[in-house]
Amino acid sequence: MKHHAVQLYEYHIWANERIFQQLKELPEEACRQEIQSIFSSVYSALVHIYTADHIWLYAMAGESFEKIREAIGGITEETNGKSAEELQQLFRTASERYKEFLAGLPDLDATTQYRHPTYGVLEARYSDIVQHVVNHGTYHRGNIAAMLRQQGYAGVPTDYVFYLYELSQQAQA
Repeated sequence: MKHHAVQLYEYHIWANERIFQQLKELPEEACRQEIQSIFSSVYSALVHIYTADHIWLYAMAGESFEKIREAIGGITEETNGKSAEELQQLFRTASERYKEFLAGLPDLDATTQYRHPTYGVLEARYSDIVQHVVNHGTYHRGNIAAMLRQQGYAGVPTDYVFYLYELSQQAQA
């Protein structure tokens, strides 16, 4: 049986894909239009989700805070100037890395330590960190929905329950 953390991460992938699919239906400028919000554009919110996903994957893999900080610079370079479609592909590639990492863990409920120079040491289960990654993405997808609404576009539902409905319909088909 699939661990709940894996299902939650699969929901995270599904919800991100829904956002990208919606963006393909909107004028190209909807993604990059500068607006007064928590992020300067939908694109910058997506890059933030992408960056945070990487940070936590590196952290779960045992990378030091310093190495993770270095990697963020590479992520900034990697996403700079990309189209929404190219960013979607980066998300897909990152998702594959996540799935491989999670599949390689013998116990998603095992704990490990995360060291941060300001916050100290956190001992948490891998599944807790996956939950955090998913919650973080959910929060910012909500920001994206609000930002698109600000521009006059309808949001796309990405609630977990809609993912569950879709899974249920697929199982019945």
